[in-house]
Amino acid sequence: MANPTGDKDDKKTPPQPRMSRGILSWMLICFVLIMVWSIMNSAGGGSELTGWNDFLTRAKAGQFEDNRVTVKDSEITAVIGKDASGNSKATDFSAGEVVYFPADGQNRQFYLEELKEAGIDHRTDTGTGLFMTMLISWAPMIFLLLLIFFFISRSARAGGGPGGMLGSFGKSKHRLAGKDSIKVTFDDVAGIQEAKEEVHEIIEFLKNPKKFAKIGGRIPRGVLLVGAPGCGKTLLAKAIAGEADVPFFSISGSDFVEMFVGVGASRVRDLFKQAKEASPCIIFLDEIDAVGRKRGSGFSSGGHDEREQTLNAILVEMDGFEASDQVIMIAATNRADVLDPALLRPGRFDRQVNVSLPDLEGRQAILKVHAKKIKTSPGIDLARVARGTPMFSGADLEALINEAAIIATLANKEFVDQLDMDEARDKIRWGRANKSRKIEELERVATAYHEAGHAVVQHLLQYADPIHKVTIIPRGQSGGATFSLPEKDRYFYNRRFIEASLRVLCGGRIAEKRKTGDISSGASMDIRMATDYARHMVLEWGMSERLGFINYTPDPNRETIIADRDYSQDTARVIDEEIKRLIDLAFADAERILEENWACVEGIADNLLKYETLQSDEIDAIMRGESIDRPSVGDLLAEETATTNSSEPNADTGDDEPADGAIPSPA
Repeated sequence: MANPTGDKDDKKTPPQPRMSRGILSWMLICFVLIMVWSIMNSAGGGSELTGWNDFLTRAKAGQFEDNRVTVKDSEITAVIGKDASGNSKATDFSAGEVVYFPADGQNRQFYLEELKEAGIDHRTDTGTGLFMTMLISWAPMIFLLLLIFFFISRSARAGGGPGGMLGSFGKSKHRLAGKDSIKVTFDDVAGIQEAKEEVHEIIEFLKNPKKFAKIGGRIPRGVLLVGAPGCGKTLLAKAIAGEADVPFFSISGSDFVEMFVGVGASRVRDLFKQAKEASPCIIFLDEIDAVGRKRGSGFSSGGHDEREQTLNAILVEMDGFEASDQVIMIAATNRADVLDPALLRPGRFDRQVNVSLPDLEGRQAILKVHAKKIKTSPGIDLARVARGTPMFSGADLEALINEAAIIATLANKEFVDQLDMDEARDKIRWGRANKSRKIEELERVATAYHEAGHAVVQHLLQYADPIHKVTIIPRGQSGGATFSLPEKDRYFYNRRFIEASLRVLCGGRIAEKRKTGDISSGASMDIRMATDYARHMVLEWGMSERLGFINYTPDPNRETIIADRDYSQDTARVIDEEIKRLIDLAFADAERILEENWACVEGIADNLLKYETLQSDEIDAIMRGESIDRPSVGDLLAEETATTNSSEPNADTGDDEPADGAIPSPA
């Protein structure tokens, strides 16, 4: 590739590479193995006897194992045996040791005749020759040397450095998407307009780097995308590469970490090497907090930390970027608070782009993008769906559209309508509706009054969210639910809204207790939410007059094993008293509201028992004292049963004779 800076020293002869430390290590290992093998071979023989007469005497005495002797070309060997007690038969030799006497090849026949005359059982071994003997003894070492040579040569051909198959661990596990394979553009990214505008300069730099070089400005080397899961960080990075029309290297932070020490750093170096060769390009590192956490936390177990070495390699490689490299590093995380400060300094990830949850307009834009992929009803209202999905991420909205398409398909519809969208939203947030669950009448009545208590308090309080619908159909882990439809997105909570929410949460338990004379575990979620609201009001939001404008929440970034707090026991007692006071006040106020409007509670509960689900307009009518005129659940079931019976043979005629053995109907 040509030098983009136009320097004349492009053709300088590169320095000759020195022998790698890995090859030297392998050579040293081979030398040690050869020495060990030689020592083992030299120590493998037995002790040499002093002469033939000594050997013959021991053979006649039966000291050799099975009284057998082997006569070879150059030696005569035997093995000292053991007696019945397991001791050696020879006092001056240990049992099992091979003893031998050098034999002259010309006198071989003499030794054979001597053994025959002495009546000693023996056998002859012509052997395979000196060359074959040496070859057999050195065969394992030769095989080991050839295997090591194969590892080194294979690693050299693969470009992964010495180490053979182990060298492949040092190769980067990135996924490379070429210019032609990236089809994602900014048209496919919706709901994060500010983030798109902030990264637009990166696209300009990748398309026209000379434009920035004229003035002398330096483009950020690293961009950190920070946001909650599912907000579109990965999609935004792909869109940047698609708009700039450059290669896209993507890898996860966990891909750098292996059980072998030094593998992560090796993969980092290999990744940056390939990226510089393919520049201009983009490196996308997803979930960088897997390797980029703060160092020196004090919880190290000792020894070597592979993550720290990988992080050091990333820092060093980013410092090695030149203005002419045209490589942009993009990382994504949802835990920017745990990253090492060295990553965030200028010159590395010096640009942070906040990819936040979409607002109302952003959710509507995301829904439009994904709704193009399915068949929808002409009268579908995506703005209403966007209003009913606060705090939904882009991934949640995509799942909502897909779930609505599945629901419409299972219902044999030609397109997705508004009811499918509402059901998909409720299913994602609360779980599938358990319409087939059999519920006792007492539990059903308690659930109806519980939800009616929520609905009445929420309808009457000015600062609570408007009601969307109320149902007693079990969904997920809850026996019923009261759904609200916020009129706007809330980026902070004021005190009036929180106090209204506390009273709505208390209304269910109060109405249930007044009707049944008992309480149940159905209010567990309400109790937890009310406690969380009150605790945040006291500890974080300064909404307690006794404690004042002070934050009592412990620092979440404090690195300590034992939980600690920054206030005294007296303050802790006041905090507990204030939390209980706020909840007791809300409970008493909700009790008063339901006492004054108990007729409305009974009206909503009776209609819930009849229809199971009430929409917002029906709740308004009941609160005004009006009645609802539509078929109840019982009417629909009776109609369905009648239709089923009418379709059966002999259902409506009295002329047909019953089948043989049939029992007449009691009707």
